[in-house]
Amino acid sequence: MKRRRFLSGLATLPLLPWLGACSAAPLRLGIHPWIGYETLYLARDFGWLPPAIQLQSGASASDSLAGLQQDRLDAACLTLDEVLLARGAGVPLTIGLVFNVSAGADMVLAREGIQRLEQLAGKRLGVEPNALGTLMLAKVLRRAGLSPSALTLVELAPESQLEAWRAGRLDAVITYEPTAGQLLQLGARRLFDSRELPDTIFDVLAVRRDRIRRPQLQALTAAHFRALEHIRSNRQDALYRIAARQGVSHALAERALAGVVLPMLSANRRYLVDGEGKLAQAAALLAELMAGQGLLARPDDRQGLFSPLWLPSEREHG
Repeated sequence: MKRRRFLSGLATLPLLPWLGACSAAPLRLGIHPWIGYETLYLARDFGWLPPAIQLQSGASASDSLAGLQQDRLDAACLTLDEVLLARGAGVPLTIGLVFNVSAGADMVLAREGIQRLEQLAGKRLGVEPNALGTLMLAKVLRRAGLSPSALTLVELAPESQLEAWRAGRLDAVITYEPTAGQLLQLGARRLFDSRELPDTIFDVLAVRRDRIRRPQLQALTAAHFRALEHIRSNRQDALYRIAARQGVSHALAERALAGVVLPMLSANRRYLVDGEGKLAQAAALLAELMAGQGLLARPDDRQGLFSPLWLPSEREHG
């Protein structure tokens, strides 16, 4: 079967990148809790990542962004808007892999009694003060027919949202997994999610162009696709491993995974090669939004923003 041939090819993928990666300086990769990045933890746990790749875990993307700016990291797992923000601050980043596309994992949750978006008027809405939070907020306000002044906006980082909710300081929140799943268990209601924003919210591998280490990057992407195939062919095993690592229930892990699309190699190649494709369009939309909100001095020109060079070749997949 095609899947068996694919798996057979994957079994040998890490070997060639490892040969060069073992003797090179370590690749320091920033990562934080998000279902779309779990392939790298699975790859590490199965021994598919070479020692020359170091996963440096942080609480949120802010830790990774700081590490990139301070030269403590060579690459990071970020959302597309975070990549644009870092580039606007002078960090020379290139996207070398699309981990996932959000398809429900980013959402607006509200307390019982708030059943429609327009009922957010006069309520306290928690939102992360970044481009993605701004994008979700803009879409929600437009759908609800409300202005920003109609709500009380509470700026909150993802790691603070659960505590604020439990303390009763929020009526609604723009959030994502795994916090979203925990809030749903506490009785929150879903009012809006990223299924309404197809091909808009991307999580990617961002690489500093002045820190490129090709052998490790090739080993990293090969390990990602090997772990991705494990998720596809052994979903329950992968879910139990993800749930145990995140400290959540199997049901929460399954819900989180169902909220993202995990593009395979062929889709990744299309995203990174097509300068006018879905990823490029999303980058242009976000850049304009961020410039309009003062998050960027000017829209990103997208020069050097995408590169397929570190993806495994089709020949290697067999």
